Amino acid sequence: MGRISISCLFPASWHFSISPAGCPRILNTHLRQIIVISILAAAVSLLYFSVVIIRNKYGRLSRDKKFQRYLARVTDIEATDTNNPNVNYGIVVDCGSSGSRIFVYCWPRHNGNPHDLLDIRQMRDKNRKPVVMKIKPGISEFATSPEKVSDYISPLLNFAAEHVPRAKHKETPLYILCTAGMRILPESQQSAILEDLLTDIPVHFDFLFSDSHAEVISGKQEGVYAWIGINFVLGRFEHIEDDDEAVVEVNIPGSESSEAILRKRTAGILDMGGVSTQIAYEVPKTEEIAKNLLAEFNLGCDVHQTEHVYRVYVATFLGFGGNAARQRYEDRIFANTIQKNRLLGKQTGLIPDTPYLDPCLPLDIKDEIQQNGQTLYLRGTGDFDLCRETIQPFMNKTNETQTSLNGVYQPPIHFQNSEFYGFSEFYYCTEDVLRMGGDYNAATFTKAAKDYCATKWSILRERFDRGLYASHADLHRLKYQCFKSAWMFEVFHRGFSFPVNYKNLKTALQVYDKEVQWTLGAILYRTRFLPLRDIQQETFRASHARWRGFSFVYNHYLFSGCFLVVLLAILLYLLRLRRIHRRTLRGGSTATIWLEEGLASQKIAGPL
Repeated sequence: MGRISISCLFPASWHFSISPAGCPRILNTHLRQIIVISILAAAVSLLYFSVVIIRNKYGRLSRDKKFQRYLARVTDIEATDTNNPNVNYGIVVDCGSSGSRIFVYCWPRHNGNPHDLLDIRQMRDKNRKPVVMKIKPGISEFATSPEKVSDYISPLLNFAAEHVPRAKHKETPLYILCTAGMRILPESQQSAILEDLLTDIPVHFDFLFSDSHAEVISGKQEGVYAWIGINFVLGRFEHIEDDDEAVVEVNIPGSESSEAILRKRTAGILDMGGVSTQIAYEVPKTEEIAKNLLAEFNLGCDVHQTEHVYRVYVATFLGFGGNAARQRYEDRIFANTIQKNRLLGKQTGLIPDTPYLDPCLPLDIKDEIQQNGQTLYLRGTGDFDLCRETIQPFMNKTNETQTSLNGVYQPPIHFQNSEFYGFSEFYYCTEDVLRMGGDYNAATFTKAAKDYCATKWSILRERFDRGLYASHADLHRLKYQCFKSAWMFEVFHRGFSFPVNYKNLKTALQVYDKEVQWTLGAILYRTRFLPLRDIQQETFRASHARWRGFSFVYNHYLFSGCFLVVLLAILLYLLRLRRIHRRTLRGGSTATIWLEEGLASQKIAGPL
């Protein structure tokens, strides 16, 4: 009679021998064999489908991981759970030229994977509003009275202390980072202000605040932090998860003998403020770049891991912001007009009846330039093309190749395989009045700017009064929109040499409903080593968290399948014992039963 053997690799290596004879005797032998084989086939099928479910579910989660992560960012508007002990906090104070703003960030416990960054996001209060507060004036206003700086900044720190749980204060890092306003002060005044902060703040607040947590950052640092912030929000520091994602091949300096790293393509940034303009983007290849234009840093928690080593080109151009450029333009107009009037004996611009015709102002608008007690009267002609031509010399371009504004070296940009985000004036120029922020198209933008410039000022004012422009657009924006549109266009296409058919620029104020600030990049960079502490504490958990790519959550399917097979084997074995017991009760001998099974007992076997 046939026999089926089952073995399962459990600690004792259990082995079961199951005979179809073990089935109820009311069934014939052939039918009993079919039943046993069917049961075993069902068990094997269950085991197979369990593995398939694991693979499909794991694969589906892997495919959906990116979407779910981005969805979490988009919908991340819930109040921060301050009762959760696993939530950590960090504070950054942005001390700018016109005021200071405090940002409170939070993040959950690190997941233990050394290749992942902290999941930092802005803290939200009970009303689901970002925990942000701003005060005026700028910190540089206390250059001559540094002893008052601590009192000036205390309202911001009190605000943060009210939102961060008291038990978390001592482990919450506080960073006070000063920008443009402080950079222009003498070093002695900068040091006095920072010294007052470092002396007084630890007396009144328990935040983690050391000497390196208060400093004046350079324009280069600010650009790098902005680059880190936008790419973090976009998820460009995460692992490649599907074939549809754009990737780049990166050669890490110092590891030329190793293979290049394939990772997500990062986005570059363009930021035009009132005074300066910045550009920052990753340089994948190991090109020779001046140190003052290159930032090389490791965002990972382990300095020995090169996966998160980035080389970013950063250039800052003072005087190339929207307002500073307009001021330079007006200074040139004033000086040239006065000189021509003296040489030619004319009165152009000196009286309202003979104004200087400015192509960079909307049609028929009247404006004035006042310098040294003199007034120059202007009237707009709204000629966008002539305005562009007039301001081109202000780019200070040279005839050398691979240079940008002011003749500064600019590494090659692979325009077909790149992506840039434009902030501040890039967004205001396209959205506030022209209402076309987002994906940038040079032809569409140029047409809209031409139409705006050529529209009479009286009509523009009427549209403004009717609320047809952005809510935060004011008369200053309306008056200088024509100039700033031309300036932005020239800086982008002539200064930075982006082709007019470039399609991968997005102008933005927010990304995924978040206002992206350089402070986010700053807290990310300055807390990059914190995960190492959690990883070291949970080494055992991290090393056993996965087995061949499957988490324990899904491995229980495999365990359940094996357990079911063993359970069926035990059940059949018990049925067999029950049959033996019944035969014994009917008077049958054990030896007869063993013979029937094909096994000789010791009594019958005897010596050979």
